[in-house]
Amino acid sequence: MTGPLAVQAVSAFRGERLVLDRVSFSLDAGGALLLLGPNGAGKSTLLRVIAGLCRMEAGRITYAGSDELAGRVGYIGHQDAIKPGLTAAENLAFASALSGRPVAPALASLDLTSLADLPARMLSAGQKRRLALARLVVSGAPLWLLDEPTLGLDTASVARFGAVLAEHRARGGLVIAATHLPLPLEAPGELVLGRAAALNS
Repeated sequence: MTGPLAVQAVSAFRGERLVLDRVSFSLDAGGALLLLGPNGAGKSTLLRVIAGLCRMEAGRITYAGSDELAGRVGYIGHQDAIKPGLTAAENLAFASALSGRPVAPALASLDLTSLADLPARMLSAGQKRRLALARLVVSGAPLWLLDEPTLGLDTASVARFGAVLAEHRARGGLVIAATHLPLPLEAPGELVLGRAAALNS
């Protein structure tokens, strides 16, 4: 099920410092939002709070009217979370088992078909990043949270990822991304952190 995401007056600490102070925004099905701001502004923290990986001190987050986001979130952080001893295809098998979605189309969407049986330890940094992004496709999660998702990707891979993002949004999926680099997203909103945040959509 797809639906709107509402983040209401969320506050969170990193260590002993308040990095998110009553942050609020909403995002409709098919929407995209870029998190902008200097290093340390709280972009990664906000993604982790929405993903349920970091505790918020105050506020509320709902998706499609529910407080339960488990199983609806696909998160890509700075680390690719690839198991080096497994092949590219095997790295996607767990997500595939949970979602019921096939591995092969996800590999193809990021141009990884020819590498499916190669141990992940033999992949380049860019190929590992593409494999991590392919895991999003397999997951079937409607809400994608992306922290610098194009790190290590060449121009062709960024364009290919843009097509993946467009297809996800066309199905009603949501994208929230923290980045210092241009992303292939059509007409995203922008949330500037590190000062009084303003949503420009």
